[in-house]
Amino acid sequence: MKTDFFVIHQTPLDERVLGCTFGNYPWDEWERRALAAGVPKDLAGLGRLTMREAYQHGWPEKLKSLCGWNDDGRRMIKLALRSPQTAETRWQRLLDTDGGRGEWKDGQWISRR
Repeated sequence: MKTDFFVIHQTPLDERVLGCTFGNYPWDEWERRALAAGVPKDLAGLGRLTMREAYQHGWPEKLKSLCGWNDDGRRMIKLALRSPQTAETRWQRLLDTDGGRGEWKDGQWISRR
């Protein structure tokens, strides 16, 4: 994409996400597949949020992989079905720390960068 000021380089992942319509983003599709597979609604919602934040906040590739970006979320669904508490704990920790970038302490964000 080119603007009047600078060139924005898009990855294939960016092209995939930016070509979506509301309600049909990869994280929305993942949530529908998770629910159809039997993942409880609250956990599927948490997984959806984790997948979305990994992309929108530009988490490192290793974390994006853990958040479903390399396999359309199949491992996330397997984890949620096999060990829902582990999935919830892991995904909530990623969200709480913005992918390990920091955490809230005494009402203040403490960055690890």
